[in-house]
Amino acid sequence: MEFSLSTEYIELCKLLKAANVVMSGGEGKDVVAQGMVTVDDELETRKRCKIRAGQVVEFEGNIITVVQG
Repeated sequence: MEFSLSTEYIELCKLLKAANVVMSGGEGKDVVAQGMVTVDDELETRKRCKIRAGQVVEFEGNIITVVQG
């Protein structure tokens, strides 16, 4: 799926919620902290990691391609 970014960046946990792959921001923080999310094929455990256009986030088979909106 593509996520259109209207700002310079979005925090990883907020992206997961905005893309509807988790039910809440708290759940987003938990799955990142548990090492269940990759950014550009690298494990990411920083909840507030800044995701910018051009990056690809994956969680439980959901692939989110971030594009500039």
